[in-house]
Amino acid sequence: MRVAARNLLFLAMMLTVAGCREAPHERTAALPALGANVNETTVSGISSGAYMAGQFQMAHAKRVVGAAIIAGGPYGCSESIFANTLPGTGTAFLNLSKAVNGCMLDLLEIWGVADPSELATKAEARAAKGEIDPIADVTRDRVYLFTGTSDHTVVSSIVRHAAEFYAKLGVPVANIELVSNYPAGHAFVTDNEGNACAVSAKPYVVDCDYDQAGALLTHMYGALQPRAETATGDFVDFDQRPFAANDMSGSGLAETGVVYVPKACREKTGCRVHVAFHGCAQNRETVGNAFITESGFARWADTNRLIVLFPQVAASPINPQGCWDWWGYTGPQYLTRDAPQIAAVNRMLDGLQAGGGGA
Repeated sequence: MRVAARNLLFLAMMLTVAGCREAPHERTAALPALGANVNETTVSGISSGAYMAGQFQMAHAKRVVGAAIIAGGPYGCSESIFANTLPGTGTAFLNLSKAVNGCMLDLLEIWGVADPSELATKAEARAAKGEIDPIADVTRDRVYLFTGTSDHTVVSSIVRHAAEFYAKLGVPVANIELVSNYPAGHAFVTDNEGNACAVSAKPYVVDCDYDQAGALLTHMYGALQPRAETATGDFVDFDQRPFAANDMSGSGLAETGVVYVPKACREKTGCRVHVAFHGCAQNRETVGNAFITESGFARWADTNRLIVLFPQVAASPINPQGCWDWWGYTGPQYLTRDAPQIAAVNRMLDGLQAGGGGA
């Protein structure tokens, strides 16, 4: 109960302060138009990014063929039964309390929080209303899930609930891979970069002698060419403001995102896209490029004609750790196709799809 009370006090402090914008900076390049094949997009994320990966997958399942959920739980877990009954930030407050205590620490199981069957039913209802893509498009996806045995931030049972959620939706068991045998902390896992394996600290990248980028991409796409020894493409900073529908403060996005473009994807159109969502306190303004460059995605992208999009969220008083919105701080539509962050990332895919391969 002390944990719950402390969490509620923290949440109340967060939700009584208005959001703020990033400080202005020098002009950033536009997102390159590369003629990408966005209908074979995959998504991944850790922590809040894991929840956002699942939300984006559900909202745009026609484009997404696979999702990787690292230290995250089932879609819609944080939504309170009283959602949309309170004005202003009231609903977000209720959702965030449930998110922390029920969808990270799994302290509310006795009240049915994170129940895979109930959440699957709610997702089906949302699809029936047209708020997300049809569930039939999700059931064809390949899903990778990961929980570290030293992760005490998002406990293993929550990740297992996510695996069960996909099975309840009808995703074939053969399409679901749950990895749970590494002593990782709350972090993205690599085979040679980052902190010691069991550490849960910035930049939330750990060395567990396990190439997670390669493992999740292979599960979602099938057999791949071996990764490059070093990344030889370009990490391109791009302006995210045009994708936020003229509402940067409402979307919570940072002004600048990053996209990794292999040389092969500049020379020829048709590259697929992987979207990698950072976790809380793992955005660029907090840890620099650590997640972007140390995760290992770029080396696999070089040899497999894969563009990697690293969208970014900004820290603000209402979202001090720069988390993706999985509890409603951008508004009650946060789980739907109309959610500001989901819509913005989808427009980024449109931008990558445009053009004929030049930046």
